Amino acid sequence: MTCALVVLAAGSGTRMQSGLPKVLHKIGNAPLLEHALASGRSLEPSRILVVIGHGAAEVGEALDIMAPEAETVVQTEQLGTAHAVRAAETALANFEGDVFVLYGDTPFILPKTLAAMQAERAAGADVVVLGFEAANPGRYGRLIRAIDGSLDRIVEYKDATPEEQAVTLCNSGVKSVSRELMFSLLADVINDNAKGEYYLTDIVGLARARGLRASVVVCDEEETLGCDSRADLASAETIFQARQRAAALENGVTLQDPNTTYFSFDTHLGRDVTVEPFVYFGPGVTVESGATVKAFSHLADTHIGAKASVGPHVRMRGNTDVGAEAKIGNFVETKNAQLARGVKAGHLSYLGDTAIGQATNIGAGTITCNYDGELKHRTDIGERVFVGSNSALVAPVTLSDGAVVAAGSTITDDVGPDELALARGKQTNKSGAARIMERVRQLTAKKD
Repeated sequence: MTCALVVLAAGSGTRMQSGLPKVLHKIGNAPLLEHALASGRSLEPSRILVVIGHGAAEVGEALDIMAPEAETVVQTEQLGTAHAVRAAETALANFEGDVFVLYGDTPFILPKTLAAMQAERAAGADVVVLGFEAANPGRYGRLIRAIDGSLDRIVEYKDATPEEQAVTLCNSGVKSVSRELMFSLLADVINDNAKGEYYLTDIVGLARARGLRASVVVCDEEETLGCDSRADLASAETIFQARQRAAALENGVTLQDPNTTYFSFDTHLGRDVTVEPFVYFGPGVTVESGATVKAFSHLADTHIGAKASVGPHVRMRGNTDVGAEAKIGNFVETKNAQLARGVKAGHLSYLGDTAIGQATNIGAGTITCNYDGELKHRTDIGERVFVGSNSALVAPVTLSDGAVVAAGSTITDDVGPDELALARGKQTNKSGAARIMERVRQLTAKKD
């Protein structure tokens, strides 16, 4: 069934107490709006329209990155949800199919839920509303069913009778209607209410008045969580992390302490990956099958090859690629680094703006000196190179295949294939000079 998404993202989100538009606040290191769009894409829509208003320029710029296929329409005044959907009417004038109305601050609706709504439309319901059974219905709008189980009407809390307020089936706001019927019903929505706004909920009563059938699909309350405040964001982050951990375990990942593993929206872990406690996956991380990420590691914009081992206490970022079976040890930082198969960097190194060939060993304390105070420069290291401990490689510099760098060297010139480079001051031993330490100890003892 052909469909279009209309995603409402025009609200200011005053309860966030932020200059950032509400839909651009993040969970799992991705904007709320990106989560909502991901849910909607499961329907394979032929059109995606995002209704923007508050912070329109910022939201539009973000959409250029996260959903370049999306079209934007502007709600110049925020006069209610029906008014927001009507902002998309002209853009959809020639569209034939269903319209799904989603919300940019509601990140957790599952693909199976939207598929169930689509099935209800295919089964003949003219209007489909997504509802949920609320543990604490509070001031949510109530969904009132007819005797035959169809949806009779949506009643706002303030307008509900005591009997209606006792109903726990509540309105999420998400709806599906054919394009033609949607805008026909919206044309009849009025703002005769305390807020003077045009409510999308009114289309159910209007459809029933025309003798049309409305239906409700029920989902878990968690799916309908909207994020209006920082507290909501914190709750949403908890839900997101729980979902990601459960999915990882289900897909064959070992999480030694799931509650201390933090995922991003786009984290991908292959089968038989092992993640030790206190690991943070920032945006853009893929870990291939059989790899191990050891404790207290922080990764972002990084690819880890199959059966590689990284950590503990590594920091990887900025386009890092670690090859299969590589071993990157404790307190190593990488940035814009491509480390080929079997590379070893065991301890206490900074590897930035570098490419390192297969089976190369990087000794403890090695630094690629990539920044000259104004510009960044690259260090190219070939295959089977051995870099001794406490070496400084001053970029731009190349170490060719098979080269060896003696420990403690500062390398400023290229090293050719199979060459040994030594670049350190000559050691001098002063006979008897070590006795000064005994004199120091004596003086210290007197002071004590």
